[in-house]
This record gives sequence, C-alpha cells and structure tokens, in this order.
Amino acid sequence: MFTWIAANVGTILITLVLAGVVAAVVTVLIRDRKKGRSSCGGNCGHCPMNCSHCKR
Repeated sequence: MFTWIAANVGTILITLVLAGVVAAVVTVLIRDRKKGRSSCGGNCGHCPMNCSHCKR
C-alpha cells in the first residue's frame, strides 16, 4: 500500500489541488447565486436563456 502511494504521490497531490480549486469555484458560484448575482450581465434583451434565472 505504501509503495503504491509513494509511486503515485505526484498524481495524488495534483488531484487534491484540482479538487480544492473545483470546490472553491463551486462555493463562489453558490454564494453569488444566494446573493442574487449572476453571470448574465443584466441585458435580458440579448440573453440566450431569455433571462429565465432573472424571473425567479
């Protein structure tokens, strides 16, 4: 078991760092959503989703 960990320590560290970055991005998106912010920009006339997230 320890030899496998030693042989793959680089892959394990990179995976943990990437998982941390993904978790941070998701956290920021959830916080922004709860505060009412969106990535739309507020121009509902040109919104491909017809600003369906603004109408909630």
